[in-house]
Amino acid sequence: MTWLQIAVEVSGDRVEEVSEAFNTIGALSVTVLDAGDEPLLEPAPGETPLWSNTRVIALFDEAQDGVGLKKQLQDVLEVPVPDLLIEYLPDRDWSNTWRDTFGAMQFGKRLWVCPVGESPPDPAAIVVHMDPGMAFGTGTHATTALCLEWLDAHPPVGRSVIDYGCGSGILAVAAHKLGATDVIAVDIDPQALQATRENTRRTGCDIEVFHPEALAQEAVDLVIANILANPLIESAKDLSRHVHAGGQIVMTGILAEQAEAVMAAYRGWFVFGPLLHREEWVLLEGLKQL
Repeated sequence: MTWLQIAVEVSGDRVEEVSEAFNTIGALSVTVLDAGDEPLLEPAPGETPLWSNTRVIALFDEAQDGVGLKKQLQDVLEVPVPDLLIEYLPDRDWSNTWRDTFGAMQFGKRLWVCPVGESPPDPAAIVVHMDPGMAFGTGTHATTALCLEWLDAHPPVGRSVIDYGCGSGILAVAAHKLGATDVIAVDIDPQALQATRENTRRTGCDIEVFHPEALAQEAVDLVIANILANPLIESAKDLSRHVHAGGQIVMTGILAEQAEAVMAAYRGWFVFGPLLHREEWVLLEGLKQL
């Protein structure tokens, strides 16, 4: 399949507005890059992007008209739109791209993440086979790696788990492979939910996949949230009620300088252990008080 891609460079304070406008006119996906093409973790509502000059890229079905979409974008934004780059992109075999670039990856002592069809060198390994698709994680980002290493070191055998902000579903699948009995994967993005359903089906894992609104009062032994600091802070009350007394919450997507603010938002419910660090990111582990 061929895709129609529209890209525009905007100031950092307009990223959310332009991204929402692309969604309004029917974008299939919206990606945010800095001027140097470094991927940005998808900003949650209210989250400020990290760069002053940012490129917003939207993908549409090839049958769409680029000129017409530009006019629609101007109508939604109610201001003239800067120069847009409009081009057609052939589809790519994203699984092979990932396989060619990264191959099998080890996290901790036993856990491996491998492209579909590839096996790790350790025959005793616990293997998560992933097909990342176009937009979601495979373990290469530091925050995902932190969570995978934590799961390997603390196997959730017999425990119930929520993967909050599941993306590709990699953490939910890893938790299931490591012994969790009841696993729920949650995301606000319909594409993430679709990717997770496909990956859980492919791996044979029995995982429920929900939009957050469908969680209701569900409470579990372990919540893993790999999102960003601001939405973690804003969601403190909701996430806390999804953890049983005596259960745990594991959070990352947090820069080291943001850790104290995130912990402060959760201290009414949780006691935190030492931080785990990887590059500029940290993982927080909290135990819910009885």
